[in-house]
Amino acid sequence: MSEISQLLHYAAALSGCVGLIYTGVLFVVALVSVLAPTPERRKDARTTLTILVRRRTR
Repeated sequence: MSEISQLLHYAAALSGCVGLIYTGVLFVVALVSVLAPTPERRKDARTTLTILVRRRTR
């Protein structure tokens, strides 16, 4: 039983880390979409942001 609880603990920690990394990536892309020096880079960042937060139909 100890092995299962350890596995669940590691899975939860990994899931939390992945969520934080994804949030960080979204933050950086959103920041670039606002602060990029050229309009082309801002457009590329906005397109990437749209792809990352796109909602899928069910």
